[in-house]
Amino acid sequence: QVQPVESGGGLVQPGGSLRLSCVVSETIYEIRAMAWFRQASGKQRELVAHMTSAGGSLVADSVKGRFTISTISRDNAKITVYLQMDSLKPEDTAVYYCNAATDRAAYWGQGTQVTVSS
Repeated sequence: QVQPVESGGGLVQPGGSLRLSCVVSETIYEIRAMAWFRQASGKQRELVAHMTSAGGSLVADSVKGRFTISTISRDNAKITVYLQMDSLKPEDTAVYYCNAATDRAAYWGQGTQVTVSS
């Protein structure tokens, strides 16, 4: 079972930083890509950043220059991907979800709350 597990959310002041982590265990199906999405209250879920196992990555225009999705690390059949979030703004407040994709399906984590407020 591929089950992403997120951590690292919390309350931070505007201008602050947080690093989110997502760990997923590989099964017989290799993870091809991992991504971070977010969903603010009353809004649709949106893509924040995406990275493939080949190393390609992208971030949404709304967070470009502030958020970084790091290199996927593999250890004992577990993959960890990080989302470094700097210069946080109140509009970054949302539940952040990790998504892991194999050739067959995509899997969602439970989400971690990020609140940016003074």
